[in-house]
Amino acid sequence: MSITVNDLQKTVSLGLTTALKTSRINFNQLLIEINVEDLYSTILYLKTNDKCRFKQLIDITAVDYPEKYNRFKIVYLFLSHENNLRILLNINIEEKTSVPSISKIFPSANWMEREVFDMYGISFKDHPDLRKILTDYGFEGYPLRKDFPLTGYTEVRYSEDKKKVISEPVKLDQEYRDFDFESPWEGTKYIKEEKQKDEIKN
Repeated sequence: MSITVNDLQKTVSLGLTTALKTSRINFNQLLIEINVEDLYSTILYLKTNDKCRFKQLIDITAVDYPEKYNRFKIVYLFLSHENNLRILLNINIEEKTSVPSISKIFPSANWMEREVFDMYGISFKDHPDLRKILTDYGFEGYPLRKDFPLTGYTEVRYSEDKKKVISEPVKLDQEYRDFDFESPWEGTKYIKEEKQKDEIKN
């Protein structure tokens, strides 16, 4: 027998007690927050509990808040087919905190955790194969962090001299272009002169 999202909130609140920090319902989904120390046991509970039955891991992602002490929020999204319900589980961690891998509970978490590691630099403890999955091995930095520059740190090109693809520091040969004018056909100097003429007339 399936349960409602309100029933789910009560079940989770009773089952997790000390592990649960906050819980709320939003758009017919239950959002809960726990401490990183309780992550493994909480997810195991959500999957194996007879009422919850969250047997599918949909996604793992992260959000970067550079200004906060707990810089990263990791978000886990689960689906219960039997109840037709989703649950969002959040944990907040410091930059150097290692998060327990849940790949033993959900094998599909293997690649998801690798992606979070590659994009944010978040380490997953006891992961069976924690290595890059989207960027190249020589890639520098973590692209989805807020402090990652738009141009990146290095660029890749084919070297005619070495006859191979090489990686080197980014070079922006073209100077910054100032588009601060009213018409794309007139330069900033022209607009400035016209405004000065108008000011003199007034």
